[in-house]
Amino acid sequence: MTTGAVLAAGACAIILSLIGAFRGPRCWLLALLASSLTALAAAGWVLATGNAWEWRSAFLIGGESVHLRLDGVSALFLALLAVVGGAGAAYSREYWAERAHPVSAQASRGWWSGLVLCFGLVLLCSNGLHFLIAWELFTVCAYFLIILDGQRRDVRAAGWLYLAASHAGTLALFAFFSLLAARTGSWDLGPMREHAELAPFFWLALFGFGVKAGIFPLHIWLPSAHANAPSHVSAILSGVAIKMGIYGIVRFSGWLPTPPSAGWVVVALGVVSAVLGVAFALGQHDLKRLLAYHSVENIGIILIGVGFAIVATAHGQAAWGALALAGGLLHVWNHGLFKALLFLGAGSVLHATGTREMSRLGGLWRAMPWTASLFALGAVAISGLPPLNGFVSEWLVYLGMFDALNQPGAAVVGAIPAIVLLAMTGALALACFVKVCGVVFLGAPRSPAAERAHECGPWMRGPMLMLAAGCVAIGLAPFVFWPALHTAVGAWRGTWTDVPAPESLTMLGLVHMALAVAAVIGAAWLWRRAHRGSLARALTWDCGYAAPSARMQYTAGSFAGIITEWFAWILQPERHEHRPEATFPRRADFEEHTPETVLERVIEPCARLVMWVSGVARRLQHGRTHAYILYLIFGLVAVAAMTMAWSE
Repeated sequence: MTTGAVLAAGACAIILSLIGAFRGPRCWLLALLASSLTALAAAGWVLATGNAWEWRSAFLIGGESVHLRLDGVSALFLALLAVVGGAGAAYSREYWAERAHPVSAQASRGWWSGLVLCFGLVLLCSNGLHFLIAWELFTVCAYFLIILDGQRRDVRAAGWLYLAASHAGTLALFAFFSLLAARTGSWDLGPMREHAELAPFFWLALFGFGVKAGIFPLHIWLPSAHANAPSHVSAILSGVAIKMGIYGIVRFSGWLPTPPSAGWVVVALGVVSAVLGVAFALGQHDLKRLLAYHSVENIGIILIGVGFAIVATAHGQAAWGALALAGGLLHVWNHGLFKALLFLGAGSVLHATGTREMSRLGGLWRAMPWTASLFALGAVAISGLPPLNGFVSEWLVYLGMFDALNQPGAAVVGAIPAIVLLAMTGALALACFVKVCGVVFLGAPRSPAAERAHECGPWMRGPMLMLAAGCVAIGLAPFVFWPALHTAVGAWRGTWTDVPAPESLTMLGLVHMALAVAAVIGAAWLWRRAHRGSLARALTWDCGYAAPSARMQYTAGSFAGIITEWFAWILQPERHEHRPEATFPRRADFEEHTPETVLERVIEPCARLVMWVSGVARRLQHGRTHAYILYLIFGLVAVAAMTMAWSE
């Protein structure tokens, strides 16, 4: 009853925020923050107590009673929505202010409220028909947020690509829920594991939810949408929207029977997404597009944990399966925090310089110390380094896979390559963010825009500080968050309710605290030495050149050139160069571009083929009745011939 009252209050607050969107930014922000706090309170109560909340309405929508459910799984995602949704709303007050965007600012507030409301409905709806309605509504809200800056052609193209890919996934989900309703006789959702005939439908769910999650190679909409949307929209797309796809996979892999190979397919998709996501990120020169590909990478890490949980269920191994699932679910939260932080940091850079191209940035640490420091903290977290939260969730996934090595059978065969490739992903992610921080924030400014950069204001800085605090808190005290994970893992299939916390979790927290203290002391000592004047200041080593310039610095492409060559078979980089041809050449330049390989080399050619076939077929519609009769005769002859062939 308490949870229902809190959720009702949150729903009222977010509806008020929809009204407040047209009244003014202050009223809207207060109402939306109130709704976020109430949603966080309701989710926190469920995660702390383990008690699920359920409600059915007396009225009907579409001939179906409204059925809402909040358990450990949905509460974990709802809490993330509350944090990222509130932080992004506060950030937008300065980043997408009314004075700078008089036309789209008001619309952005309304669509933001609608998006948050529909996210919440997706997480609460336990009826297939209403789930689909909420799913489609949040897709539409996200589309209008992506195209807020719709005067630009690339923004409109990104929005249409997102909409097309999302509707392809929605068609699969419509088939999935329709088949469930046809076989069970009801649109109502819940545990259906006793219906073995439903297992093949899992593949439809995996495709439909996988498109939204951005699983490789279904990720085609994600890089352009994340790159071209306003940065606070990119933060909620990466932090929450793609997690709705993960929620669907987790939810229905727990409620439905799964095919025997489902776990290994999910693990394989996770490994491919993780490795190729970070490979494509290394080849990017656009800061936000690079971060978008790291979303694909981290979705892969989450899927590895979820996939091994499904495998463990098939083998009756609760202990290591629960650890892998706990790591995957914690990484949902961790990725939501540090990826939202990184996108907001990128937004601060874009707000200050007007460009996302890393080759035009550099030297921003002096002008933007808060942004640079918080972005660096997010980079450490996403690289999976101690003592921050990314290490904790990846460590739990590793623990689950290490325990799987002690089991006989296929689990060992699958765990070994997954461990190796996950470790390689972490190393590549670290290399990628060393490149980003070095090229964007260190060195000398590469353009006048970078020279004129300025620090962001308190409304942009505050949400970044809050997200950074979350990264630090989970990293330093992971044992505090284990009860919430335990509740979510127990609610997944209702069987893993007595899994103890791993013994290493408390020790890991203590080690992280010691590392954090040492890092703070070391930073304070360096800062003191630097400001006392005991450190000599000089130009960066210039290899003996008499007049060093910013053009002599490493670029984003040259920094990662060797690593991207390893993946040239999939990246398919396009190079344009003019080599120097004399002692004092008039022209010499080199450019490299990494295309959207799957989209440009696979999807677009297939689409052109479909359009050509459609054009040929359209010529048959010419209005001549005698030709239509001939078509019918040919059709009847073909049907008769096939019938005779089958009868023999």
